[in-house]
Amino acid sequence: MPEKKAAQDAQTIATLTTEVAVVGAGLSGLTLAAALGGAGVETVLVERSPLDRLDGTRHDSRTTAIAFGSKRALDAIGVWARLAPDAQPILEIRVSDGRPGGFTSSLFLHYDHAEVGTDPLGHIAENHLIRRALMQRIRQCPSVRVLAPAVVERLDNRADGADLALDDGRIVRCQLVAAADGSASPLRTMAGIKVSGHRYGQTALICNVAHERPHGAIAHERFLPGGPFAILPMTDDPRAAFPHRSSVVWSEAAEAAAGFAALDDAAFLEALRLRFTDFMGDLALASPRGAYPLALHMAHSYGTGRVVLVGEAAHAIHPIAGQGLNMGWRDIAALAEEIVDARRLGLDVGRPQLLAAYQARRRADNLVLATVTDALNRLFSNDIGPVRAARDLGLAAVNRLPPVKRVLMRHAMGVLGGQSRLVRGKRL
Repeated sequence: MPEKKAAQDAQTIATLTTEVAVVGAGLSGLTLAAALGGAGVETVLVERSPLDRLDGTRHDSRTTAIAFGSKRALDAIGVWARLAPDAQPILEIRVSDGRPGGFTSSLFLHYDHAEVGTDPLGHIAENHLIRRALMQRIRQCPSVRVLAPAVVERLDNRADGADLALDDGRIVRCQLVAAADGSASPLRTMAGIKVSGHRYGQTALICNVAHERPHGAIAHERFLPGGPFAILPMTDDPRAAFPHRSSVVWSEAAEAAAGFAALDDAAFLEALRLRFTDFMGDLALASPRGAYPLALHMAHSYGTGRVVLVGEAAHAIHPIAGQGLNMGWRDIAALAEEIVDARRLGLDVGRPQLLAAYQARRRADNLVLATVTDALNRLFSNDIGPVRAARDLGLAAVNRLPPVKRVLMRHAMGVLGGQSRLVRGKRL
């Protein structure tokens, strides 16, 4: 009898029961856990990396363009105040056609935040600082438990709930599993959800640079033959020799990108100068460099049984418009709203109707944005004379149509059309 009781006690300790299990502690998974935890939803966050990597202590040279609607959502879940001092407002966006070496078309598209109100069009923040702010908020939420490092080895996706078997022997039993484990999503595979998409044959070369002259809170998107070249304003670093900083997202044909990535820092900086031009003065590298192959994919379904997909587990798009993570944040805002509303009514937060409502709210919007960014990349990533002339005329035409520009700006800000409470700045 004592042996039987001991075995029962061990089983009880090894099984964690919760309402929602979030798998993956990237920016999407952390945001969902913070949103649910702030609303009192019992949540277990499962992450394969050690806990200290989630605190932003490990440097990540990537940055994120946070759309205005996403900023409102982060504010509503109690994160923005922690991030605001390190987030650079974007007051203008300039879109133009160009070539390496300094040529820039005289025909361009210019967005100014003053044309749609007083709020910035968005903000630029470093990913490791966003992660740190999210973790600080999660630590304030007693209903969130973080399991890290831990790997999901098996999924039992039943009609009445789901179990996650972890590599350390523990079981997480829940009503709903949110897969936020990235574009390769092992959990998506376990759930049997298929994806469609293609590789772009492009690689994004990413780094931060310091420069002599201020950026004026202006984001630049230049379309070069190999792909878009974005210069995104960052907060100043007064300790540096060049105090002003910008983030560079340089999309280039994969073979050429491999060659640039293999250059030493001095040679890489020279290649950057050819594309950057000298309008901000001299440049210096201000971060490690990274290279990320680019691809498009879209899950056939955003959920099945008790499993729901968020972030890149559901979709990945080209970074041409800086909307990838913002799409994921809008997903999370809608999903969190559905979960919290169901819970307040005493309903099962993993019921099929909830997943269907979430997919209905988000899938069409995401498909449209994926299609548009795919088409824009195909249109602008070439040096065909007639095509270049036509797209330059198109940019100039939109620039001369204020009503059209305002619609496009509001869409880029993430505030066009019906939005969830969080994106409107309202609490759950």
